[in-house]
Amino acid sequence: QVQLVTSGGGLVQAGGSLRLSCVVSGYSFNNYAVGWFRQAPGKEREFVAVISRSGGTTDYADSVKDRFTISRDNAKNTVLLQMSGLKPEDTAVYYCAARGSLVLTGIDTQYDYWGQGTQVTVSS
Repeated sequence: QVQLVTSGGGLVQAGGSLRLSCVVSGYSFNNYAVGWFRQAPGKEREFVAVISRSGGTTDYADSVKDRFTISRDNAKNTVLLQMSGLKPEDTAVYYCAARGSLVLTGIDTQYDYWGQGTQVTVSS
């Protein structure tokens, strides 16, 4: 059984930082690309960032580029999302997801497994 467990969310003031963690178990972690998505109240889920199986390639949504950094440690089966310069519009539930492909994508329906989500709230 594949499991993705997200953690690290919380309440932070605008301009602050948070680091989200996604720990994956149940399969060969380095065979999967991992992405982060978020969903704000009343809005559709949106792509945030993705990292390739090796960690050598990343991609970001324009709204978070230069503020967020995605990384992975294949020895620890963990993907991190370092978020800095947080804005109130970053408030959402953040999810990590895994996809068994070399091709990176921001389309959520193309991911195979999902974590439970962690709440990030940024106050103004």
